[in-house]
Amino acid sequence: MSGNRAPAVRMTRIDKHFGAVHANRKVTLSVPAGTVHGVVGENGAGKSTLMSILYGFYQADSGEIEIEGKPAQIRSAHEAIALGIGMVHQHFMLVEPFSALDNILLGAEPHWRLPTAHAQVRTRLETLMRESGLQVRLDLAVEQLPVGERQRLEILKALFRGARILILDEPTAVLTPQETEQLFDTLRALRARGTTVLLITHKLKEIMALCDAVTVMRAGAVVLDCATAGTSIDALAQAMVGRRVQMGRLDSAARAASDTPLLEARGLDWRDAQGTPRLVDVSLQLRAGEIVGIAGVSGNGQSELLEVLSGMLAPQAGTLTLGSRSFTPGRWLDPEAAREAGLAHVPEDRHRRGLVLPFAAWESAVLGYQRRPRYSRHGWMRQSTMQADTARMMDEYDVRPRNVRLMSAKFSGGNQQKLVLAREAAPKPRVLLVGQPTRGVDIGAIEFIHGRLRAMAGAGGAVLVVSSELDEILALADRVLVMAGGRIVGERPVAQCDETTLGRLMCGAVDEVTNA
Repeated sequence: MSGNRAPAVRMTRIDKHFGAVHANRKVTLSVPAGTVHGVVGENGAGKSTLMSILYGFYQADSGEIEIEGKPAQIRSAHEAIALGIGMVHQHFMLVEPFSALDNILLGAEPHWRLPTAHAQVRTRLETLMRESGLQVRLDLAVEQLPVGERQRLEILKALFRGARILILDEPTAVLTPQETEQLFDTLRALRARGTTVLLITHKLKEIMALCDAVTVMRAGAVVLDCATAGTSIDALAQAMVGRRVQMGRLDSAARAASDTPLLEARGLDWRDAQGTPRLVDVSLQLRAGEIVGIAGVSGNGQSELLEVLSGMLAPQAGTLTLGSRSFTPGRWLDPEAAREAGLAHVPEDRHRRGLVLPFAAWESAVLGYQRRPRYSRHGWMRQSTMQADTARMMDEYDVRPRNVRLMSAKFSGGNQQKLVLAREAAPKPRVLLVGQPTRGVDIGAIEFIHGRLRAMAGAGGAVLVVSSELDEILALADRVLVMAGGRIVGERPVAQCDETTLGRLMCGAVDEVTNA
């Protein structure tokens, strides 16, 4: 979509191969200056490759690039920056022990004397922050900054280097709804100043809320290029996947839950190493045949609750009943005992807790289960059995590519998530705990994962879902619990919930919570 404005970026017939993989197929993209342009597609559609070519990480096999009307040969990120292109990656490129100021200074030092460089950069940044609305605490170490502020730092770093064209790769993947809205306000302000933004995201609601135009890619090619005013979420989803996609709650999603709880927690308290309460008197039940969703602003105890229930943390107070077994703080379950009792856990962070990224897929697919008799005999691993089971999991859960020896890090986010879910679902647990089930996952994989979670509950299991996406909670859950300040502050059947109601509960905007 070129609109009536001159294009800030024009890429014409871009073609790129990686061996036998045809990643970009004669792609043409035109982005007017001073607009926000979305680029969407499933994992492997070629959108990240295209943006990496624009930023100089890769060079196209053929095709042409123009930046602000002039032909450009972009052979490195350094050349891209010199042309006024900045990129904010999904996984931040920051040195965590360094201050925010030093992260911006790094590689762009205006003077050999550090105090002089600091003073000059600080003066420029204070002006830039005032003009852009990007407020960052410059003297704090990055590791002390919340995620939303780290992202503002990344954008500020790009603008400091003169970026007039800003590429954002999955910018809201780890943000709370409030942080997401703050980011959108920032991007709208940047657009008003004339900055051009290219937004790579899986979240179609964000495309419709923020972008002026959108390009949809599938199998390396552009299949749709239009103004957002002329399309819809359903049309974009269908263009991405090549078929109609089930979005939102199924009409037949109602399930009859048993009266007997499979898991019951009472009075859970947990304090961190500094003595700060993270869970306060938390009680809940999970019944056979239901999905329970936990909503809440990130950082209000949801992560700690999953870790306590799965045996990764032991509480200071409270009890847990899992089937016929009971646990108290002095004799709490560990993850192995949890698995033996029929509880499985898909962690929130698949990279840190769900996979060992350098491991082959078959190794990651048996993590936590490798000591079971099926996989171990007299201390020797039965690798052929592990690999055969992984191949079956990949077929059943549509993990691509179906290569059990491929390094776990080489799979896309959606396929990594499906591999972890397949591993935890394979033993047919009675209770499944799932943290952020579709974070950073494309729309086709979201549909698949949601279907599997519904099937587990439909088969008589109990599923607990923690998600920062309210529409995901509403699409999956039978009951919704709201957490704030480490407490469960509300409980309602999903039929009595909508995003507005949950948002008010999450932000403490109601004086009294009616428990269903």
